[in-house]
Amino acid sequence: MFNFLRPRQPVRASGPAIPPGMRVYAIGDVHGRLDLLDRLLDAIANDDATRESTEVRLIFLGDLIDRGPQSREVIDRVLALKDNDIDVAVLRGNHEEVFQLVLDGDEEALRFFNRIGGRETILSYGIDAEFFACAELPELQAALIENVPARHIQLLRECEDMVEIGDYLFVHAGIRPGTALDQQRTADLRWIRGGFLDFEGSHPRMIVHGHTPSAEIEWRSNRIGVDTGAYESGVLSAIGIEGAERWALSTALETV
Repeated sequence: MFNFLRPRQPVRASGPAIPPGMRVYAIGDVHGRLDLLDRLLDAIANDDATRESTEVRLIFLGDLIDRGPQSREVIDRVLALKDNDIDVAVLRGNHEEVFQLVLDGDEEALRFFNRIGGRETILSYGIDAEFFACAELPELQAALIENVPARHIQLLRECEDMVEIGDYLFVHAGIRPGTALDQQRTADLRWIRGGFLDFEGSHPRMIVHGHTPSAEIEWRSNRIGVDTGAYESGVLSAIGIEGAERWALSTALETV
């Protein structure tokens, strides 16, 4: 069964803050795990209900898709949130980047997509597993393009590369240290690891990111890593931020 946890992580009373009158929940890499996303959204709703009423924004840190079995359904859920007038931002992860290239007709991107968990995304759009195994790339690509709804393509095109709120910057992978925020390369924002994860100096903002999985949320002096490897670990995590306070929420899969 699933438990909702508020880990005993440090709750900040000073330091980086977002403007008053709002609460932000940043959600780590979902990777096709609709089961975990629904439970985390319930946990977020329950958490929000215990706090004073204010403007709430959900930020998905990218990599909604691939690896897990329900990528299409995850995108449907995000669209449903938007349809219910919930303030939702979706960052473009490296997996969304590659998927968009595939849908734009890039055959080499499809070859790469299949190596990084894209098979599960393709199957979630109704492509038969036997057809996937036997089809030539152009045939597979044409079938996929035909099966992806226009609203999904629109959501992918509208993904953002960064969201800045107060003293926080939300990105998928990270930033290049020493480079001004308005000069960051999209390749770094979506793919960076080396040079960012091990950097111990200060950044212009507190960086909240996904992309690199860890066993638990990483609370560092200059960054917060929220990817807890949901597709494999069964743990999808988020952080909440209000003023200078921040806290963690996650789903944990118990084995009996």
